[in-house]
Amino acid sequence: MVSRFALTNARLVLPTMVTPDKALIVENGKIAGLASAGALSADIETMDVGGRLVTPGLIDIHTHGALGHTFNEPTAEAFGAITRENARRGVTALLATIAAAPIVDLVASLEFCRAWIRAAPAGARVLGAHLEGPYINPAQKGALDLSSLRVPNDGTSDALLQYHDIIRIFVLAPELAGALPLVEKLTRLGIVPAAGHSSAKDQDVRAAMRVGLRHITHIWSAMSSVVREGPWRKPGLLEAALVFDGLTVEMIADSKHLPPTLMQLAYKCIGPDRLCVISDATSGAGLPESARFKMGGMEYEVRDGVGMMLDGSSFAGSATLLNQMIPILTNLVGIPLVAAIRMLTLTPARVLGLQDRKGSLEIGKDADISIFNPDWSAWGVSCEGRWIHREGKPMIPMTNNRRILQ
Repeated sequence: MVSRFALTNARLVLPTMVTPDKALIVENGKIAGLASAGALSADIETMDVGGRLVTPGLIDIHTHGALGHTFNEPTAEAFGAITRENARRGVTALLATIAAAPIVDLVASLEFCRAWIRAAPAGARVLGAHLEGPYINPAQKGALDLSSLRVPNDGTSDALLQYHDIIRIFVLAPELAGALPLVEKLTRLGIVPAAGHSSAKDQDVRAAMRVGLRHITHIWSAMSSVVREGPWRKPGLLEAALVFDGLTVEMIADSKHLPPTLMQLAYKCIGPDRLCVISDATSGAGLPESARFKMGGMEYEVRDGVGMMLDGSSFAGSATLLNQMIPILTNLVGIPLVAAIRMLTLTPARVLGLQDRKGSLEIGKDADISIFNPDWSAWGVSCEGRWIHREGKPMIPMTNNRRILQ
């Protein structure tokens, strides 16, 4: 690792603009400044990026897997394959998202995730775990395994919360028995409580917000909407996500889960400071059409470029990683580039409370940087000033400490 260098001949995506006339200076793993290329000192190493677009490193706070593996597999092979593939796509940091499974299996995945975080091998940095279940509504299970679903007051959450040091987001259905005390406990432990896979009405969401709920998982997917009770219309989780200012909201922007009109609606209602783009990628990401893949005890396939239940009844996560979503947001949905990049970087950093360290090309922040070719493939990716991907070159481990993973 070169401790001090500058990226030149770059188009930098800053928080409010794209600038073509500044060099980005990195020193000791941090962003040290912006300068005109002519003002750089002679002793600084420079890298000409050929006019490419330079963004903050992408942050995926909801991703299950890639290349036939998921984070439900507590193995170095699985975690390594997923984090390396994300690094190759411009993702510098992610949450290892673990789907509903038997409690003993969830504990094994969390235990391995903790060890992986400590070892910090090559690839995208794992910032923590994201638990999607098991305390969700069976009526909104989507592609999750019905046999693994539980209720929050059944006494099993304590086993999971032994890993509160690494759990960053915990998804549950706020209308279930015992959900509100669990939301309150998650909040006290510094975990982001999220509503998802839920049939909640807006009053359920308000009640959960009073004790700490502040995040909504994959808008329009596996969530309630307005229903009629006699002559009365009762808003659901969807309407709460669109309207309540105290909530951050995830959106899968693969152009499969949501058509452009719904993505435009989410953007207009929620805005780029609260709406974050996620991949929700499963192990089908990076696999060819018709490939079969598994998550927990369930089997799915890649069909028409998206994860699908074998009977075609439901999507099973996306097969698209974050870099591939940028042209969908800008070209298909019509979101300005700066706002689109914010939804992939600074907004997810804010969800995790990391906005002072990550998510934008600002002085003092970690040098998490992605350099993109015109087709949005990643030419170079730096995590905390260390190159974890260079087009045509091998990656460098963040540390040499690998024995904890054996």
